[in-house]
Amino acid sequence: MVNVSEKNSTVRMARAETWVHVGSEIVKQLKEAGGISKGNVLETAKIAGIMAAKRTSELIPMCHQIPLDVVEIVTEFTDDSIRIESKVECVWKTGVEMEAMTAASVAALTVYDMVKSAGKEIRIGPLSLLEKTGGKSGSWKRTGGSDGKS
Repeated sequence: MVNVSEKNSTVRMARAETWVHVGSEIVKQLKEAGGISKGNVLETAKIAGIMAAKRTSELIPMCHQIPLDVVEIVTEFTDDSIRIESKVECVWKTGVEMEAMTAASVAALTVYDMVKSAGKEIRIGPLSLLEKTGGKSGSWKRTGGSDGKS
């Protein structure tokens, strides 16, 4: 584990996104009913993403345990996909990029799990860091957009 004891605590923020390609029929079902047989898909995915961000250090070796102040998960539909964006913030000595990416990916896995009975062609990706702020390296933002097709 990297020693961060000499680092200053600063406001840290990271945003990540991923896509769940479910097909137009499943998108239609989710828009109309909110869920499939397992319940409300997007609300469950949001909860799973928040829980995952809080447990990132238990999942990824060498990640620091970080006292998170905010974890937000936002979802939106396209014609055949669900875009999931996570945002994580804290005041700490190291960044929250892994927490943001973990939140987005576990939210996506939750969507997959909840809708897999409705179709077998579901796929997840790409997963991308969109932005990070704070710390010694300062701010970074992905240039160009993502349509989830990569």
